[in-house]
Amino acid sequence: MKKKIAYPNLFSPLRLKNVIFPNRVFVSSMGYPPTHIHPSSPTYEGGGVGFYDKCKGGAAAILVSPSAVETSGQYPKYEKDKIRELISLAKESGSKVGAGLGMHGMDFKNNIQYGPSDYQKPNGTIVHEIPEEKMLEFIHELKANAKEAKRFGFDYIQYHMAHESMASHFLAPGFNKREDEYGGSLENRMKFPIMAIKALREGAGKDMPIIVRLSAILHCVESFEFLEMLEFIKMIEKEVDMINVSCGMDTWYETNVYHCTTPFQEHNINFKWAKRIKKECPDLYVCPVGGIVDPLDAEKAIENGDFDAIMLGRAMNADPFWPKKAMEGRSEDIVPCLRCSYCYHAANNHDLIACSVNPRFYRENRVPLTLEKVANPKKVVIIGGGPAGCKAALTANERGHKVVLLEKSASLGGQLKHAKYDQHKRDLYRYMQYLRIQIEKASIDVRYHVKATPSVVEELNPDAIIIAIGAQPVMPNIKGIEKPIVKEAVSSYEQIEDIGKKVVIIGGGTVGCEMALKLAEEGHLVSIIEATDTLNAQGHMLYRIGIRHAMDKVKENITCFMSSLCIEIQDHGVVIEKEREQIMIEANTVLIAVGQASKKEEAYRFYNITPATYTVGDCDRVAKVLEATNEAYFIAANL
Repeated sequence: MKKKIAYPNLFSPLRLKNVIFPNRVFVSSMGYPPTHIHPSSPTYEGGGVGFYDKCKGGAAAILVSPSAVETSGQYPKYEKDKIRELISLAKESGSKVGAGLGMHGMDFKNNIQYGPSDYQKPNGTIVHEIPEEKMLEFIHELKANAKEAKRFGFDYIQYHMAHESMASHFLAPGFNKREDEYGGSLENRMKFPIMAIKALREGAGKDMPIIVRLSAILHCVESFEFLEMLEFIKMIEKEVDMINVSCGMDTWYETNVYHCTTPFQEHNINFKWAKRIKKECPDLYVCPVGGIVDPLDAEKAIENGDFDAIMLGRAMNADPFWPKKAMEGRSEDIVPCLRCSYCYHAANNHDLIACSVNPRFYRENRVPLTLEKVANPKKVVIIGGGPAGCKAALTANERGHKVVLLEKSASLGGQLKHAKYDQHKRDLYRYMQYLRIQIEKASIDVRYHVKATPSVVEELNPDAIIIAIGAQPVMPNIKGIEKPIVKEAVSSYEQIEDIGKKVVIIGGGTVGCEMALKLAEEGHLVSIIEATDTLNAQGHMLYRIGIRHAMDKVKENITCFMSSLCIEIQDHGVVIEKEREQIMIEANTVLIAVGQASKKEEAYRFYNITPATYTVGDCDRVAKVLEATNEAYFIAANL
């Protein structure tokens, strides 16, 4: 009897030449150079972040980036053992393993960055126009690497010509200013990229599958048009087997938010491009990547014939077992990616590389796949059912402790509950639902409508207390703040219909700007009053770019007053001071979004009941879901 599968199209086999992939979930490469390691991270150089777990997660295919071949045409002698073991790891759960190859124009011997023409990258890197003899040298090296990948036992090759790869920039007229046979017309601009594809096929032989990753468009003025990329695909379709569709670029950060989408860009961002490619090139297999989080979206698209497979990047950081859980019909157990990009070093200049929902990410040497049960279970009382409290409860329960979770309201979620009302917070809302389901599945003793006090907690006779009571809004000392037109921003999500047409938001941080965006998209006229010269100062670089792009789409509804102070709230508006000038701004509603303050004094009341007392989440330090999740995990895991 054939076993019923929850997503039968997504988990049907796929054949490229003589290689049969067990399903249609491919794993994207995510770089892991030696400079990125720390004491808790393993050194899977060549495998990428989270490689060990992803190899066990049930994906169809895993990528390895092998060392470049030497003049002998083989991998370096002392690299072979490493590459062989990476291949073995990738295959241990039935995945096929690909050799990730690319041509990014870097001459490491002479420390020269080459490109189609002379230009400067946004990060300051000087790109030099590559001479033809160097182009031919790179082509020769690419062919040699493809040949060695086949000899060494890789199942397929994935060639990266997306983003700011040299081949991608050769196609882009804004980057390719050459006046020789490789520049100018589309036919000329395609010559070098086509040479590279043909070299790959010659090296790999006729039977080895080749997947090409490319950007549908680069999302910058220098870019090629999508129809030009489509023409290029038609020129190479006889040489390759699958097109992996991305978009945008990497170190051109304004376009990076389309390569790695933020919450302010659409999910499944490349589905539309993949569908068009499949329609125009029906004999090619097509596989989009980018902002894919829900297996049902992929299932429907594959069933409709829009494309043939998907590739996951950050979603596999959040939950490396995404494929296995989806295949087993346990999609509710998939830990949802928030698309926050804190796992991406480019987002925050290495200030904090971690996953908001997966403490094991980047810490495989510290965080086990499964926690051991404790020999002597404790009674653990957790106060507060927000993301920190829920994570602490789940972790302590996994350790075998008896957990009592006290929640003052009728439901779990804390401030995540407001995510229900904002389309840009769908990932957060999905995470809240995930936490609620896991708490229910774990049969944790949750006591709702309980206002925790020291006496209430003491009566429970806990061995340990974890305080996760969150933070409260700061209400600034502004004349007229008591007036009825004033509301606190976060709590206003639940009464959005009560907000007037003209809105003033005092505070241009993440809360203020996210609320401004939502209201502007709904047709409100919003004025943001920000005391500094920077909006969203708490967000990392890519977050700020992502929300700015979204705000630009409704810029006619948003006015920003930077370096400005609100000095008075009146019945029908506010008075601000900007550059020593007072300005009256009319408003029906004034929203306060100047920050949150930890409930430290309230938390301190629960100390001295038991020595094992801890604060986690916003009540310890106002931060993000990332800190709440990770801090709660480590405290609870070590009880």
